[in-house]
Amino acid sequence: MDEIKLLLEQILNTEFVQGTISNPRSKDDILKIKVRLVEMKGQIFYQCESFTKTQAFHENLNKEDAIKKLIQYLKDFRQMQIITVKDTYTILISKKGKVTIQKKKNKECIKKAPMSHNRAKKYILQEGMQIPFLQDLGVMTAEGKIVKSHFDKFRQINRFLEFIEDILPRLDKTRELTILDFGCGKSYLTFAMYYYLHELKKYDIQVIGLDLKKDVIKHCNELAVKYGYEKLTFLVGDIADYEGVKKVDMVVTLHACNTATDYALAKAIGWDAEVILSVPCCQHELNGQIHAEKLAPVMDYGLLKERFAALVTDGLRAKYLEASGYETQVLEFIDMEHTPKNILLRAVRSGKKNEQAKKEIEECRKFLHAEPTLGMLLSKGE
Repeated sequence: MDEIKLLLEQILNTEFVQGTISNPRSKDDILKIKVRLVEMKGQIFYQCESFTKTQAFHENLNKEDAIKKLIQYLKDFRQMQIITVKDTYTILISKKGKVTIQKKKNKECIKKAPMSHNRAKKYILQEGMQIPFLQDLGVMTAEGKIVKSHFDKFRQINRFLEFIEDILPRLDKTRELTILDFGCGKSYLTFAMYYYLHELKKYDIQVIGLDLKKDVIKHCNELAVKYGYEKLTFLVGDIADYEGVKKVDMVVTLHACNTATDYALAKAIGWDAEVILSVPCCQHELNGQIHAEKLAPVMDYGLLKERFAALVTDGLRAKYLEASGYETQVLEFIDMEHTPKNILLRAVRSGKKNEQAKKEIEECRKFLHAEPTLGMLLSKGE
């Protein structure tokens, strides 16, 4: 690693733009590390942002400590790319530890990003874009300016699109894709999803929004016609008995109340949906079921039991998805309505059923004396 240390000592300076360590030797821990310059209190630091499947961690290090940290990281990775103002370096590390360093002159000098620690976030939907549904929502003016009082909503919509952006490689761009949004409600995020995938990313998609409120569905269809979104349709219907399509590529269910989420997840699994995005809501079912004497310090207090039951419900849902052949993440999502319901389940089909997950579900279920609806629905489909 001496040649890597020497290179880092030479290029970690104010000409440094960014670095990325990728291609891990193991998929069980850190999957990627990004490095950038930050300025705090007049001093320059190197911010290392490491990513696992579900979390991101930040460290701000001086040059000496940054070099040590990056070399330590590289022992478990196969590649690092470093971009400076004038050059791009690619570091390759073989299985036997052989180091290859490639240097390429940039066609033109790269402009460095601001070094402020709290630099402005780059959003998928940016200020200045003419986006009709954001204007009708009151988030954006006719000139494309973000209305300050609605900035939180703007940020939340973008956060949802980031979850979709991460799974784009799993969506087939060579054919029409079918996306179902169960319990779409006012459909702010449905319109955002359609705009992002169809208008910006040029996917051939048909999106179907489903909800029980007739007046809301009528209004959403009127807006879809107004915007010229020909393949965006809204229907009045119940998640539990919807049979309108035979094959679905992505299922979205945001705030489907209580066991409605379970019916939506069961439907998605039955369709072998490639991607599932779910924000559960009002997890009441297990609160009336679970009983475990050893958990009396929690169960004896209604508020604590309710919160515990909600977490157990979503934890079991994630495990049921894993057991059914999905790689599942439990992520934090800031809700449109500013409620505590801020957990998002993101599942991507792997096709490999997880027997260990099945075992964990059964042990947890028996210990708590719980019979989740999702489990019963999936057992009927087997």
